[in-house]
Amino acid sequence: MLRDGTGFKKAVLICGRVDLRKGIDGLAAIVRLGYNQDCLEEGTLFLFCGISKKKIRGLLYEGDGFLLVTKRLSNGYFCFPRTPEEAKALTADQYRRLMDGFSIDSTIH
Repeated sequence: MLRDGTGFKKAVLICGRVDLRKGIDGLAAIVRLGYNQDCLEEGTLFLFCGISKKKIRGLLYEGDGFLLVTKRLSNGYFCFPRTPEEAKALTADQYRRLMDGFSIDSTIH
């Protein structure tokens, strides 16, 4: 699901460091209060990264409840932006780049 981008309509990157020990309620509160986003938007995957860039956590509302997923890389790190200014909606290409371990913004223009 996380690697191939299936099971959700769009992905929103919650920038900055997040305590990944938080559960569904804690992460939903960050989305609502910290970024003024609707965590009950069906099909939207919110992505969080902690202090270690080896783990990424996703929160997805499926219409009848939340799905909380965690991916920990066995080798390498996620290239996750660290500025907590605002949430960033990802294009499909940016999402694939993030999951493959590359920067979400291409350096080739």
